[in-house]
Amino acid sequence: MAAKKGGGKEQRRAELGEAVQRALLSRGLEGLRLRDVAEEAGVTPAAVLYYGDLDALVHETYQQAIERYSRQREEIADRFADARDRLRACIDHGVATGPDDALTRLLFEYWPRCLRDARAAALDSALTERQIAVYSGILVLGQAQGHFTLQDPPRLLAATFVAVEDGYQMEVLAGRRTRAEVIAALRAYARAVTGHDLAEGA
Repeated sequence: MAAKKGGGKEQRRAELGEAVQRALLSRGLEGLRLRDVAEEAGVTPAAVLYYGDLDALVHETYQQAIERYSRQREEIADRFADARDRLRACIDHGVATGPDDALTRLLFEYWPRCLRDARAAALDSALTERQIAVYSGILVLGQAQGHFTLQDPPRLLAATFVAVEDGYQMEVLAGRRTRAEVIAALRAYARAVTGHDLAEGA
């Protein structure tokens, strides 16, 4: 970061955010030190502190990761008019690619802090609610289009989609399950609660 000329404060802050992310992924949240971020950014610890203390920088990095993950999923779902295509895309996008999926791993690295930190818990709740909203909207649309037959309220089903997805994410990140296995499991749940088999296409 120090080697780059110009670009302004916002660019340097963005570069520092990337350094925080790299440090988090390499060391984990509990072992993270200010000098780890400084080394990743190529600056002194004092230069890092110009932008905030370590907790503030980590919080901001997590907030940005949530926004990026949520926005990507929302945009992917919105590409399709048919709820069956939306549900298929939502499931496919939500599952980590593997143990090296940086964005998903980053979100899960921060999660334990939610048990002790109210600010972290609020961010995590916001992430969960945005994912539930995507699934719920798809289920409501699918019912309106006559593709889905729902036996329970859409929000309840949507919340379960997210809970199942989150549980399986840990398995993928730990290398115990493949992405394909998790997608198959989520599609099986989708078939059970909507009456539509996503494998059949729209």
